[in-house]
Amino acid sequence: MDSTRPLLFLDVDGPLNPWLATPRRRPQGYTTLRMRPTGWEPPRRALRVRLNPDHGPLLLGLGYRLIWATTWKAEANTWIAPVLGLPELPALDWPRMHHHDPDGVHWKTRHLVAAAAGRPFAWVDDEIGPRDHAWIARHHQGPALPLRVDPSKGLRPDDFATLRAWAAGRAGAGDEPAGR
Repeated sequence: MDSTRPLLFLDVDGPLNPWLATPRRRPQGYTTLRMRPTGWEPPRRALRVRLNPDHGPLLLGLGYRLIWATTWKAEANTWIAPVLGLPELPALDWPRMHHHDPDGVHWKTRHLVAAAAGRPFAWVDDEIGPRDHAWIARHHQGPALPLRVDPSKGLRPDDFATLRAWAAGRAGAGDEPAGR
């Protein structure tokens, strides 16, 4: 495990798959695919997923250790990574999903802080809110960048610039190629 680079916890739906974009307003550069992940409850029909193949090389060049932080879990390696040209990445296995948190934070927040174990991390998700920012600031011992992404637009050039600048400011960032 590379401990010199900050972690980047990647959500799929919202940041990589702008699921709220209308079919007529698909963001430029995205391809629409139909997918049936087996780890999900069987959908009545295949899921419509929009992905931008340019995002893989951009993510790999940011200076992070990439980790799936999505309800797709390890299936993101089967369905999402090949389209983006990403290698197989570690994936968080949630002990519980979509539950109500007593502090009103997102159901992923506590688990991400525990998984980071004090290391610097960024988290891209479309459901990050002010309570998550505050909870992370109080409970995480290292630097953190929770970055909310608009689910109708996905990751944008300014998001990549923010992530790149933040990683460059962390000790050891950029010493090795990004990825696993």
